[in-house]
Amino acid sequence: MRYSIDRGTSEPAMFAFSELTPTSFLARSARVHADRPAIIDGEHRFSYRQFADRSLRLAGALAALDIQPGDRVAVLASNSHVMLECHHGIPTAGAVLVPLNIRLSAHELAWIIQHCAAKALICTGDLVELAERVVATTGINLIDESAYESALSTAEPLRRPCADERGLLAINYTSGTTGDPKGAMYHHLGAYLQALSMVVHTELNARSRYLSTLPMFHCDGWCFPWAVTAAGATHVCLRKFSAAAAWRALREESVTHFSAAPTILTMIADASEVDGSPLPHRVSVQTGGAPPGSALLARLDRLGFDVTHLYGLTETSGPVAVNDWHPEWDEFDQATRARLSARQGVGNVTADQVRVVDDDGADVPADATTIGEIALRGNTLMLGYYRDPERTRAASIQRSDETFFRTGDLAVRHPDGYIEIRDRRKDVIISGGENISSVEVERVLDHHPSILESAVVACPDEQWGEVPVAFVTLRDDAESFDEGSVVAFLRTRLAGFKVPKRFVIGPLPKTSTGKIQKNILREQL
Repeated sequence: MRYSIDRGTSEPAMFAFSELTPTSFLARSARVHADRPAIIDGEHRFSYRQFADRSLRLAGALAALDIQPGDRVAVLASNSHVMLECHHGIPTAGAVLVPLNIRLSAHELAWIIQHCAAKALICTGDLVELAERVVATTGINLIDESAYESALSTAEPLRRPCADERGLLAINYTSGTTGDPKGAMYHHLGAYLQALSMVVHTELNARSRYLSTLPMFHCDGWCFPWAVTAAGATHVCLRKFSAAAAWRALREESVTHFSAAPTILTMIADASEVDGSPLPHRVSVQTGGAPPGSALLARLDRLGFDVTHLYGLTETSGPVAVNDWHPEWDEFDQATRARLSARQGVGNVTADQVRVVDDDGADVPADATTIGEIALRGNTLMLGYYRDPERTRAASIQRSDETFFRTGDLAVRHPDGYIEIRDRRKDVIISGGENISSVEVERVLDHHPSILESAVVACPDEQWGEVPVAFVTLRDDAESFDEGSVVAFLRTRLAGFKVPKRFVIGPLPKTSTGKIQKNILREQL
């Protein structure tokens, strides 16, 4: 409902109104922090003045290739200065950024590129071979890192103003819980606000040095490519993760912040490079997914890491909720602190209240017992799924005159308002922070000539949290089950992390209506 407000004058305001966009952060930092370090990427070192100039030249280079406002530009890049420049230069050209998951197969990447009708594909040098296989299928214009640098050296800087803060900024594809990827449409306003919330909750400032352990292709790196820039902090790029590389950066580059899945935290805490000595300064760490165990949290604390648990989805531009820590909680014993830190928390400073609702859309009581589904709304949520109105509608829940996004995550609300996830409504497998659709893997398995039917479920795993395990029934004419050939078959069609780690052969338990009982299979594991 709109209300008439008496502003004390009949004259319209003559002051300019600026559309909010995360690319404005770089323009400001280029003025305020011009000669301070912006990017450290191996041997590459760029100041904020250079970072801004290169991003504007990227926009100019895209315009020279006839990339028009609204055109999609895909990026297959490791965490690098190229990926950072693409997060600013592509939207500055008025185009739409499509960051690609570098762990996907060429077949999966080609599907995404064709679905979004991307006009060009930018890739870093370490991913040229994969990019060329995608080009062979799609015919898309490929700009490798060498051609990228050449184009920037001759391009004229370009800045196209943001025409609509609710306009399309980026498309982030997620497999979600169904076979085909879904393209979550990010808008300028949402990314702007999400970036600011990360600045606030992680206390980024010009002294901060952020290590990119979190892939920038994942939810646009939780919007940290823009958040770190907004703070005038330094991006420390990690093109390929290893615990040794992370520890080297932590010590040599004086890293103050990083974000990672619990699996990555375990690898860092257990690395031989730890050598038992804590860092000379505390490091702010953000983690999502399954909460780290109390033993891991205690070890990370001894090493100098302050861990904050976050919650979000691709559809929410990254973390929509944060476990906002109360200073008074520091006085509790370790077990109590671990229990409190495991909760998903409350909405971040730019998000609406995170709700937990029953099947009728009513809020469940805050008793830490009654389970409901997490429902969200607010300015940081996606516009919807790209070219997929049916699944956009399916993800919506209507209550009164308001529409909420239904997450599929089941949770309780504690008396203090903090939420805690208890289960997942669908059979998505989360392995090392990556979503794996059981339906997608089953579809590919069922195309193998020896397999009659299959069911893929999650199996607990100490390193990855969960891994996929496949239960399969063989065809009558199948002489035997050759696991090696099946794995090879899957790897040509799926990303490696989606391939089942075990295969169990035999009949599948079913209900009277023929539905496979996955709950029984999970119990067997």
